[in-house]
Amino acid sequence: MAIKDKKEYRRWRIKMKIRKIVKGTADRPRMTVFRSNKEIYVQLIDDLTGKTLAATSSQIAEINSQKISKIEQAKLVGKAIAEKASQAGIETVIFDRNGYLYHGRVKSLAESAREGGLKF
Repeated sequence: MAIKDKKEYRRWRIKMKIRKIVKGTADRPRMTVFRSNKEIYVQLIDDLTGKTLAATSSQIAEINSQKISKIEQAKLVGKAIAEKASQAGIETVIFDRNGYLYHGRVKSLAESAREGGLKF
């Protein structure tokens, strides 16, 4: 990876360290978070088969239509992924912060997913 942006390179290095350790299975999938400037996305991934078991983002209609802050959007996305996981029969996950700091939107998403019933 070419070093164009120091922040991006730092995040990539942290992400690779995490991915060496964290592996998702069908029983305990990896819950990965992607954060863009405007949106936040989350997926439950089974790394053994390479399939996404559930996914949601702040672009779904009931979240996108509201005029709320990005942290509030992340809370709603966390609740939505917890509901989708319970419908899919998933209770425990492995949290992958994807190189982002556990702070702000990532933290609020994780806490609301825990409140929604996910264990990690």
